[in-house]
Amino acid sequence: MAKPNGRVKGFKPEHLLNRQTSWLEFNSRVLEEALDERNPLLERLKFLSISASNLDEFFEVHVAGLLQRIEDDDAVPGPDGMSPHDLIRELDRRTHRFVSEQSDCWTDVLIPQLAAENIFVKRYDELDDASLEYLRDYYIRDVDPLLTPVTVDPAHPFPRVLNKALCLAVSLRRKRRASPTYLGVVTIPRALPRLIHLPAPDGSYHFITLADLIVEHTKQMYRGYDVLAAMPFRVTRNSNLYLQEEEARSLLESVRSELHNRRKGDAVRLEVPAEAPEDLVQKLRSNFELDEWQIYRTGAPVNLSRLFSIYEQAHRPDLKYRPFTPRELHLSPKSKNIFDELRQRDIMLHHPFDSYDAVVRFITAAAEDEQVVSIKQTLYRTSQDSPIFQALIEAAATKEV
Repeated sequence: MAKPNGRVKGFKPEHLLNRQTSWLEFNSRVLEEALDERNPLLERLKFLSISASNLDEFFEVHVAGLLQRIEDDDAVPGPDGMSPHDLIRELDRRTHRFVSEQSDCWTDVLIPQLAAENIFVKRYDELDDASLEYLRDYYIRDVDPLLTPVTVDPAHPFPRVLNKALCLAVSLRRKRRASPTYLGVVTIPRALPRLIHLPAPDGSYHFITLADLIVEHTKQMYRGYDVLAAMPFRVTRNSNLYLQEEEARSLLESVRSELHNRRKGDAVRLEVPAEAPEDLVQKLRSNFELDEWQIYRTGAPVNLSRLFSIYEQAHRPDLKYRPFTPRELHLSPKSKNIFDELRQRDIMLHHPFDSYDAVVRFITAAAEDEQVVSIKQTLYRTSQDSPIFQALIEAAATKEV
C-alpha cells in the first residue's frame, strides 16, 4: 500500500542504491577489465582509457550538478537519504581512490607489460640521439607555431582555459635580481596529438607524451625568464545544460548558447601530476576557485583517455580482440527495399551481432520514398560523416524531419 508521499509501506532509504555511487561502481568494473589478464593487452589499455573518459563525463555532469545544488542552497536529500553535502564527501573519497587505482594500473601493470611486448612510453631523458633529433624537428615544424605562451601579470590576466584542454603551468622569474615569480600558462591545441609516435627501425613502438616534449622546450618559449618549474594540468568544467525555456525566445538559440558555454563552465576538477610543485598547484587552485578535494594528483598522464591512440597506432593484432564481422540483413528476392520486406515479416536486429547497415538502409529508404511524410528519430552522438545524418539532410527539403 502506498503512502500519501508516494512511497511504499516499509520503504527505507538504505534499500536504494545512490545513482552517483552506483555509477562509480560501474566504472570500477570497466577498470577491472583493464586489470584482467584474460583480456588482450591492448584491449586492457583501451579499457583504462575508457574508464578515464567515463570519469571525465562523471565530473562534467554528475559532480557539477551536485556542486550547483550546493551553491543554490538545495539541501533536500535524495531518495536514498543522502544530502548533496553528504554525497560530495562520499564522492570525494571514492573518486580519489579510483584515480589512484587508475594510476597504479598504468604505472605498475600496463607500462611493464607493454614494454615486454616492445611497446614503450618513454620519458624525454630516456630517448636516444635519433629520437631527440626527430623531436627537435617535429617541435620546430609542427608544435611551436601553434603555441601561445602567456605570462600572468597585472597587464595579462589568466587566460580562459577550455574544458578538458591540456595545458602547461610554468613558474617563471625574470632574469634580474629581486624579481618576483610569475605564472606562465600555455594552452595546447587539440589539433596536436597527445602521444607522439617515434620512428623505430626494429619494429618496436616508441611513444612520448606531447606534454613532456613541450615542458622540455619551455625555456625557448619564455626567453628573458628563468624557468623554475613546469607541469601539465587539465581542468574539467561544468557541462550541464541550463535552459530557461519559458524565458527564451528561441529554444534552438538557447541550446546553441548553452553548448557554447559548456566549454567555459565553472571548474569542477583540476588534474595535475603527482610530483607537481605545490606552489604551482595552489596558484591554479586559487585561480579556478576550487576546494582542496577537487585537486587530483596522478602518476599517470593527466589526459589518460588519450592513451587510446596507442591502441590505434600499434599494429599488433596478437594483442587485440579478433575482428568481429556482424551478420548482414539479406532481403528476400522479391523485396526492392526494407519496406517491402517489412510488409512480409517482422525484423528484429540485435546489435552488435547484427550489422547496423540495416538501420542505415532503413533511414535512407525512408528519406528517398515519396510516400514517407515525416521521419522522427533521436540521434545521439552522431559522427560528422554519418550516412543517416546525410540522408536526413537530403530528406529535409521535401519532408518533415
